[in-house]
Amino acid sequence: MEFSGAKRKKQRLIGDQRNTCYPHSLQFYLQPPSENISLMEFENLAIDRVKLLKAVENLGVSYVKGTEQYQNKLEAELRRVKFSFRENLEDEYEPRRRDHISHFIVRLAYCQSEDLRRWFIQQEMDLLRFRFSILPKDKIQDFLRDSHLQFEAIKDEEKTLREKDITASSPSLSGTKFELESVYKIPFAEALDLFRGRKVYLEDGFAYVPLKDIVAIILNEFRTKLSKALALTARSLPTILSDERLQPLLNHFSHSYTGQDYSTQGNVGKISLDQIDSLSTKSYPPCMRQVHKALRDNHYLRHGGRTQYGLFLKDIGLTLEQALQFWKQEFIRGKLDPDKFDKGYSYNIRHSFGKEGKRTDYTLFRLFSCLKIILTNPPSQGDYHGCPFRHSDPELLKQKLQSYKISPGGIDQILDLVKGTHYQVAYQKHFEMRHNVDDCGFSLNHPNQFFIESQRILNGGKDIKKESIQPETPQPKPSVQKTKDASSALASLNSSLGVDMEGLEDYFSE
Repeated sequence: MEFSGAKRKKQRLIGDQRNTCYPHSLQFYLQPPSENISLMEFENLAIDRVKLLKAVENLGVSYVKGTEQYQNKLEAELRRVKFSFRENLEDEYEPRRRDHISHFIVRLAYCQSEDLRRWFIQQEMDLLRFRFSILPKDKIQDFLRDSHLQFEAIKDEEKTLREKDITASSPSLSGTKFELESVYKIPFAEALDLFRGRKVYLEDGFAYVPLKDIVAIILNEFRTKLSKALALTARSLPTILSDERLQPLLNHFSHSYTGQDYSTQGNVGKISLDQIDSLSTKSYPPCMRQVHKALRDNHYLRHGGRTQYGLFLKDIGLTLEQALQFWKQEFIRGKLDPDKFDKGYSYNIRHSFGKEGKRTDYTLFRLFSCLKIILTNPPSQGDYHGCPFRHSDPELLKQKLQSYKISPGGIDQILDLVKGTHYQVAYQKHFEMRHNVDDCGFSLNHPNQFFIESQRILNGGKDIKKESIQPETPQPKPSVQKTKDASSALASLNSSLGVDMEGLEDYFSE
């Protein structure tokens, strides 16, 4: 792909030439584009692609993937950016071309770090899953062949011969008409995940996989190929960045559309110590509410809880002096000697505020998104950190939701989402129920965001004021203006680049 400052002259391809370039609405992006494009189009395509991937991420947090609402909203977003998504639509060459080129441009920007690569792969996988779900059955075999996947749908005679074995081994076929389902014969090594879960029929080194299960195998193949491609791209990036026209553009793309920064900037000193208990019941996310309650009850928190909650309090507005006073008072109530606190804990609190050591100003925003809390450092016996939706026993979670005054119907909805491992969707549903909002209009991805958006709703759209403490009376149903760019897992991961983690492991250490 070459770039010019002038406006690109579009290639004039007709008939079979156009179909040969992009035979399907979805692809594995195996061949990079080879045409010339202008720098203006280069930038516009990349911006549209990043916007699309951000929409994919936000929808995945707000809705259960695969549901009608999710599908409709993602299709609307694809229409808006004019990218290809359906087969058999007229004049599909230009949308497919835009989709193809934009993927490779954004690949250049997002190969630069492990966090960026991980985010990019996840959103591209979700996008491929959606496109595959609406691919007509008569097009699937062609797509598999063009993607170099040696998966063949077996004939009806062979399928009928093995019907009993296949249905008994494939839970996804439960309640479906077997004769209407396509079954694919796949090399055993390609279906290891299904084999481990005992969800597939094996015979003579082949797995017989129903169409409903083949998408997981396709996504695994796509992830593997894209991961290798990103590594190769990163290796050749220095050569690409030698073009002085591209370096600022690529750096801009990888840091754009990451949502609002919900860190401490502008929040220091905005809350007072006597507000904490009241705010914990009104605007704390469940993860911080449970750790705050444990601290008040036990006057002590283990390492994971101290780290998670200490940074949260810093981010929502406690000053260094307030933080020292808050933790010292609680620990003394727990019978800790004041001198021991000063010698063993105060240094680490000052360290988190950037006043000791390497002077790194740590924030929860930079280090702990919802996704990171869910996936890393799970709590053990005696711990109170982590995500209640991910790490709590269902019965205990139900009791917590009841204590938060969530309606019985709402609790059932949340527990169903948790059962389906849709933890962040459950998190968002909980926010909407707590604030009496049908659709909050943004995607929740961070504890800080939960707190700030809650305060904006409760204060009528204004930020929290130190002198104003909201009453405990029920709030009227607000109208929430939809925000264009919400905080996200990408924001927290991307912002963590360059943050010095050394010393944080000892934050509030014993």
